[in-house]
Amino acid sequence: MAGITVQLDIVSAENNIFSGRVEHLQVSGVEGELGIMHGHSPLLTKIKPGMARIVKQDGGEEVFYLSGGILEVQPASISVLADVVLRANDIDEAAALEAKRRAEADMANAGADFNYAAAAVELAQAIAQLRVVETIKKGLHR
Repeated sequence: MAGITVQLDIVSAENNIFSGRVEHLQVSGVEGELGIMHGHSPLLTKIKPGMARIVKQDGGEEVFYLSGGILEVQPASISVLADVVLRANDIDEAAALEAKRRAEADMANAGADFNYAAAAVELAQAIAQLRVVETIKKGLHR
């Protein structure tokens, strides 16, 4: 028997990535991990680059990478708004590894006019993508 569900919409700057009924959403808020289910208190918060995991109405799970963004929880719906949203299987692991390597190298060789904040964001996004890829790989070996 399926659990009680709530409407979830995950939207990127380019399109609507997911829209449907879910039992559960797990996402990284700026102040820690959030688990959202039907009946959750209204909430508006920033989310960090990282993974969003959903349990759909049929019990199936889906994993996404979010570049960060906003989470809004209302009594009848949940909205996730992010600049970039990728389905876990669409992440280019080699590109994420290269972005991580490049950001680390840039930070190690920083000059006086170096934009440390931009490099830190690039590094955090690359690491978050790699964590999503690793989660999927572990899930495939269960």
